[in-house]
Amino acid sequence: MSRWRARPLSWRRGLRALRIWRTVLALLFLLWWDSCGWTYPGGVSPERRQTRQQQRARWLTRELLQLGSAFIKLGQLLSARPDVLPAGWVAELADLQDKVPAFPFDQAQALLEAELGARCAEIIDLDENPLAAASLAQVHRASLRSGRQVVLKIQRPGLESLFRLDLEVMQQVASVLQRHPQWGRGRDWVAIAQECRRVLLRELDFRLEAQHAARFRQQFLDDPRIRVPGVIWELSTRQVLCLDYLPGIKINNRPELLAAGIDPGEVAEIGAASYLQQLVRFGFFHADPHPGNLAVASDGALIYYDFGMMGQLSERLRRRLGSMVRAAASRDASALVEEMQVAGVIAADVDLGPVRRLVRLMLRDALTPPFSASVIDKLSGDLYELVYGQPFRLPVELIFVMRALSTFEGVGRSLDPGFSLVGIAKPYLLPLMTSSGSGSNDLFNELGRQVGALSSRAVGIPRRLDESLERLEQGDLQLQIRMGESDRQFRRMVTAQHSVGQSVLLGGLALAAAVLGASVRPLWALLPLGAAVPVGMGWLKLQVKLRKDARMESLSSSKG
Repeated sequence: MSRWRARPLSWRRGLRALRIWRTVLALLFLLWWDSCGWTYPGGVSPERRQTRQQQRARWLTRELLQLGSAFIKLGQLLSARPDVLPAGWVAELADLQDKVPAFPFDQAQALLEAELGARCAEIIDLDENPLAAASLAQVHRASLRSGRQVVLKIQRPGLESLFRLDLEVMQQVASVLQRHPQWGRGRDWVAIAQECRRVLLRELDFRLEAQHAARFRQQFLDDPRIRVPGVIWELSTRQVLCLDYLPGIKINNRPELLAAGIDPGEVAEIGAASYLQQLVRFGFFHADPHPGNLAVASDGALIYYDFGMMGQLSERLRRRLGSMVRAAASRDASALVEEMQVAGVIAADVDLGPVRRLVRLMLRDALTPPFSASVIDKLSGDLYELVYGQPFRLPVELIFVMRALSTFEGVGRSLDPGFSLVGIAKPYLLPLMTSSGSGSNDLFNELGRQVGALSSRAVGIPRRLDESLERLEQGDLQLQIRMGESDRQFRRMVTAQHSVGQSVLLGGLALAAAVLGASVRPLWALLPLGAAVPVGMGWLKLQVKLRKDARMESLSSSKG
């Protein structure tokens, strides 16, 4: 009997895996198709490329919604990975919020009884209509016998077994992508899949979310402008989370805020200040800050909801962020690139010349007064263009920091057109500029170290000059001059020549196949068709390479 049960289960697993692989292969084909200029009727242009990206991104969003909870959460994680998907796709995936239908109330009630047992008697007036439904759970309002108003977050039934199956297929997809010479270059798909698995499985345990909520609430106990719901521990389990009910107005609902007499600009400042405090002072921050998880109380205080995805900055990374902030503040592109490489943002074997030029342009555009109201958004846009298809790696700890700051900058601009994150960030960045707030002596020590290093190099200059002159007199000194732009143009010309040659060869093979197919022995047409397969694969690789070179060149020229 168990064998007959196992067989339908294996069939379901196989069908589920095929469904996932179909979506993956379709996505890869669309990415390749959109990279080819000849697929755009009337010629390629930035406007047509953007329109195509929006269409594809909407398709991917629909596919992830149909695949279910694990892939909805995967889409949310990928929305913070501009090094994996193009910018248009990333922006569309960021909207994977609050679009999941609720499951039936009788299932929610049955799960409550199974998880809480006799403790269910404490819950009265459970609202059948959920306040919200998300990919993992839905939230119902209720009252306790003590009169306390609460909300119950109830996990979707059967979610963990489905998650584990989907995550297993994700690992297989990542392994295949990593082994591919083109798709795996500059991206660690296996590490991304492993991180997704770790994050998503932790989110299924609501006891961890209860701990996160309690810790986050503790950080802001003395701040009357921030509200975090308390945890009712005796009614919280692995699949049920009970929190205080804190009603509020959605943070992006500007008309309702104005009607309630609340200043939207002040709300924006409170939100941005609270996030900077989380990052700099505590190192423990809310990693899913979309407007559905933020509300405003009647007195103007900011309310945080949903603590399933929280981020934590290690002390090492916080020190590295301090060095990066100092380099950015002084507009030292070389130092900033070096810090980014040490932090793992840039691969160790990359030609840093083009990267330095782009970073220098980004710093000049974003950090030159008067400061734009959308500094983070502008930097993110430049970074999206820079990292996609290039050998950049975004450390996991930095992924949600970028998204959090970008989100709050966008929310701040929607609430107050004059909102500036730079002005609010200044008092919070000063501790980072002194080595994460360890004191001003650290900054002077760093300056002293650099002065000492510069002095030691200066002392050695005469000796090195003398050695170089002696080698020059003896004819042993060789000069190597690298002309970066000429090298790139030459490589691109060679690649284009190879592409033309393979195009001619493909045309010849196609013609030969047509002639042989019309002859008395049509099976001979299989020979040129078979030969055309490897030639066609080589031609496709050359098109992808030409497309990447063109993207990099257009980015550099637009910055110049």
